[in-house]
Amino acid sequence: MTEIWFYHLQKQPLEKALPQLLEKSLEKGWRAVVQARSDERLDALDAWLWAYSDASFLAHGRASGGDAELQPIYLTTGPENPNGAALRIFVEGAEIGPALADAGYARAISIFDGTNEDELALARAQWKELKERGFPATYWQQGENGRWEKKA
Repeated sequence: MTEIWFYHLQKQPLEKALPQLLEKSLEKGWRAVVQARSDERLDALDAWLWAYSDASFLAHGRASGGDAELQPIYLTTGPENPNGAALRIFVEGAEIGPALADAGYARAISIFDGTNEDELALARAQWKELKERGFPATYWQQGENGRWEKKA
């Protein structure tokens, strides 16, 4: 069963945390899928992942670009996993349940903004639902130094 980590952003925005998580995934040899709730958010992430650092970029693609199965990182609003990813990252309250059905991910991460009441409420509801379904879930929160600390 897929291990699910909930990441509670407090000290940095998604745009800073997401590239770090994706880089670690790729270092492990894992492909990743990033799922958002809207195409507009995917447009912003798409542009950001190409330009987030002066020294680097994260190669990625979307269904509209073709060759989805070849992408190290695939961006979507749906439950598909065309690149055989080991990691699935859900942002801004993207629906978790359907994407985990028979997907065989090594890990799933839900990243939510702790200052956004809607995202916080969605994360709490998702935590409860997934725990009730028997998924192993872990809660991580950013500490004062910006590092992730396991809380539950």
